[in-house]
Amino acid sequence: MSRRPVRVCMAVVLMGVPLALGACGSKAASSASPTASHSAGPAANGAKSGTPPSGKPPTGTAPSGAPSGAPPGGQSGGQSGGAGGTTAAYTATGTYTLSGGSATKSGVAISATVADRSAVLVKKSGSLKLVKTTIKKSGDSKSLDGSSFYGLNAGILAESAAKIVISGGSVTTTGAGANGVFAYGSGASIVMADATIKATAQGGHGAMASGGGSISLKNVNINTAGAAGAALATDRGGGTVTAAGGTIRTSGMNSPGIYSTGVIKVSGAKITASGAEAVVIEGSNSVVLKNTSASGAKNRGVMIYQSMSGDAAGAKGTFTMTGGALSAAAGPLFYVTNSTGIITLANVTLTAHSGTLIDAAPGAWGTSGSNGGVVKFTATDEKLTGDVLTGTSSSISLNLKHASTLKGKIDKAALTLDATSRWTVTANSTLSALSDTSGISGDVISNIIGNGHTVTYDASLAANRLLGGKTYSLANGGRLMPS
Repeated sequence: MSRRPVRVCMAVVLMGVPLALGACGSKAASSASPTASHSAGPAANGAKSGTPPSGKPPTGTAPSGAPSGAPPGGQSGGQSGGAGGTTAAYTATGTYTLSGGSATKSGVAISATVADRSAVLVKKSGSLKLVKTTIKKSGDSKSLDGSSFYGLNAGILAESAAKIVISGGSVTTTGAGANGVFAYGSGASIVMADATIKATAQGGHGAMASGGGSISLKNVNINTAGAAGAALATDRGGGTVTAAGGTIRTSGMNSPGIYSTGVIKVSGAKITASGAEAVVIEGSNSVVLKNTSASGAKNRGVMIYQSMSGDAAGAKGTFTMTGGALSAAAGPLFYVTNSTGIITLANVTLTAHSGTLIDAAPGAWGTSGSNGGVVKFTATDEKLTGDVLTGTSSSISLNLKHASTLKGKIDKAALTLDATSRWTVTANSTLSALSDTSGISGDVISNIIGNGHTVTYDASLAANRLLGGKTYSLANGGRLMPS
């Protein structure tokens, strides 16, 4: 990934606040920013051509004063240059290499100490089974971009349509840019069950896919300790990572639990990021959590953004969560900048210790004046607590249904309430629009609990024409009135 201002493979800084991300690979992100993205590099680790994955990077530049370095946690920066920046070619090697054909290794220990050499490399449609093996990788990568884009220096690397099935055992890496398991390229896949992954150095992600590769994990425990090292990550060219069960922990600065530039799905797991966000999504990519506990200790809980590095195309990130729990020890629970965030929650226990539920605002990426966040938020059977804040060049729409409740202040957001849902106002607020056909009767609104506060709306907007420019009384005191 190129050096984006923020990112979770990456480390970045949004609105002057460091982000934590976890997936890229170049220079270490500064302490003030989350993890950073990588710079593009030519064909590496079996890439078919000598250029990075196809696709034009987004247009625009970071606003003046934007911090340098990588994006939020999860990715570290790479060699100099932005998207498509480096020109060196990377050739993967392995202590044990399978090039085509099939093989099984059981109960063995395989290690690699040479820079940029993996312990296990499978390529050219090879098929390998590893049973209760011990894999160790030390030695720093000479290119964190090569490591993050193509899997250079990984403990276990599948490329060129290779397939690896891992049952039991462990993968431990201690070198910079040494990812645990990595699948690079369309058709490359790793299936891993009942095993452990541990990566301790900068840019060392747990399980990572790029260029269309895929990884499937079942009851795999992952622990990363270095900066800019997400536990579950994708990078340039995207990929798919699925995880069922397991305990996932990251402790390094700017190392989110998840950094997605592709599709990442997790069910029945516990995710804890003590140095970054729980989840970061870059570009038009997604994260789906089901019956999972996820917590971020620094910066924010979930971040959706576009870094402009070229690592992830588009600007519409999707976060979907059903059941489980999500918390942020600092910052907003949800933060969206320079992108559109589609957030859908159903029966999730939410905790925003900062008191801010959603923040959409311009940050360090994009063109100043048009780099805000657009949030489309739908809650089903949710108890929401916290303020909803809309910055310049930003918008938020809230749709509360099926007995959902919100307790907090709303700043310039559109609100839709069904007959079973309600909003409890905690401070004077402003609505850009209100849709509440079941709650309004005459000049009284029964499902907005005003508590003596004033809520204003813009009567000149078409979205508010049904309000008729009138003033309404709110339950428990307070009023809704035109501004």
